[in-house]
Amino acid sequence: MADAVDIGVTASGEAVALPLRFANRHGLITGATGTGKSTSLQRLAEEFSAAGVPVFAADVKGDLSGIATATPVKFWDVFGAKGYPIKTSVQEMGAVLLSRMLNLNETQAGTLAIALKKAEDDQNYLLGLDDLRWALVEMQDKREEVCQKYGNVTASSIATIQRNILTLEAQGGEKLFGEPPFDITGLLQTVDGRGTVNLLHADQLMEAPKLYGVLIYWLLTELFRKLPEVGDLDKPKLVFFFDEAHLLFRDAPKHLLESVERVVRLVRSKGVGVYFVTQSPADVPDGVLAQLGNRIQHALRAYTPKEQRFVKAAARAFRPNPAIDVEKAVLEMGVGEALVSTLLADGVPSPVERVKVAKPAGQLGPISDLEREIINGVLPAELPDQARQFENRQRAARGLDTVPAATGEAVSMDKVLAPLRGAPTARWSMLPRLVFGVICLVASAGMLWQAGVS
Repeated sequence: MADAVDIGVTASGEAVALPLRFANRHGLITGATGTGKSTSLQRLAEEFSAAGVPVFAADVKGDLSGIATATPVKFWDVFGAKGYPIKTSVQEMGAVLLSRMLNLNETQAGTLAIALKKAEDDQNYLLGLDDLRWALVEMQDKREEVCQKYGNVTASSIATIQRNILTLEAQGGEKLFGEPPFDITGLLQTVDGRGTVNLLHADQLMEAPKLYGVLIYWLLTELFRKLPEVGDLDKPKLVFFFDEAHLLFRDAPKHLLESVERVVRLVRSKGVGVYFVTQSPADVPDGVLAQLGNRIQHALRAYTPKEQRFVKAAARAFRPNPAIDVEKAVLEMGVGEALVSTLLADGVPSPVERVKVAKPAGQLGPISDLEREIINGVLPAELPDQARQFENRQRAARGLDTVPAATGEAVSMDKVLAPLRGAPTARWSMLPRLVFGVICLVASAGMLWQAGVS
C-alpha cells in the first residue's frame, strides 16, 4: 500500500499495515528480550524511509546499523567517535533535565535552578560542566547574598551537586556540552525521495542510563519547541523511536512524568510520531500509554505472579478479535511474531491480529567499522574559542552586544630571537667569567685530591 507502512502478514496471508496518516498518533513496541523487537523497529524504519519519512532511532546494542545497507543513514554520537556529535549547553538543557541527569532530589534541584537563574541574571551563561562547577563555587562564596535574593541555598546541596557532576564526567557526560549547538532540524532530511534514518550510536551511552534517557527526551522536547504546528498530515514529518524507554520513566519524579506526557500529547500536532520500545507495557506510565494508538506486542514471559498480571494487562489493551485468544497467544508466539493493532481509516483501533513481521530489507546485524567510516566521511572537528562563540550566541539571542575576539599583536619566532641575534657582544662578554669559573673549579679539585693523598 502506497499510503501505509507494511508490517507483515497473518497466518491466512492477509497483509497488515499502518496507515501513514495515523503514524503520528504514536505507538508502542513491546516484548521480552530476544522476541524480535529490534527486527520490528528496523522493518518500520525502512518502511517509513521508503515512504519519504525521516526517522530517528537509538542503536542501543549496535546491531541496528545494518539498516544502512538498504536506506540512507546518518550516524550520530554524543562522544563524536562513531558519528556526528550532539552538543548543547548547560544553560539550554535547563534545570529540570539536568537535575534528572545528576540524580538530584527536590532540594538539590532547587539549588541547581537558582544557579542557572543567577547565571542568567549575571549574563554569565553556562556552557559546560566546568562552568556550572565554578558557578556553584561562586554561589557558595556569596551564599548570604544569594539566599537573600533567590531563596535558601545550603552548602550540603552545593557539595552534592559538585560530587554528582564528577560522576557524570566519569561517564563521559561532559561530551554532551559544547559548540557548535545541535540543530534538531538536521534530522528532517531526505535523499532521493527517501527519508534519512538518523541512528544515535548508544552502546557506550547505555553505560550511563539516566544520561541516555534524558538525552532522548531532550531531543524530543527540542522537536516540540522548534517545529511549527502543522496539524494532521498525509504522512509524518518525522518518526521518533524511543528504545529502552523504561530508562526515562524509572524512578522519574512526578513533574518530569507530567512533562513527558504533555510533550507526547502535543508533539503530534508538529507532525512527529513517537514510538516507545521497551519490554513490557507496564514500563510506560498510564498517561503516556493511553496516547499510543498503534501497538506491536511480541511475546512476553510470565515466570512470576507479577509478570502474569502484566500479561493480562497487555491482553486487555487490545481491541478483541474473536478468532484470537490474546492472553494465550502472547505467551506462545515465536521469534518474529507479534500481536498488532493499528488505527483504521476512521481513527479507531483495529481488532488485534497475530502477524508474522516481514523481514527487513537491510542487513540484520551491525555493519563494519570501515563501512561506518565511509558513511560518516570526515567528522567535524571541535570549534576553537567555544566559550566566546557560545556567549555571543546567548547575548545575541537576548538583544545584547556581543563580545569581540581577543586582539593582540602576533609575535613571530624571529622577533622573539632578535635580541639574542642582535647582541653578539653580550654573549661574548660572558666568556671571561666562564673561563675564570672553570679555573677555580679545577683548582678546588686539585686541592681536594692533595688533601686526600696526604
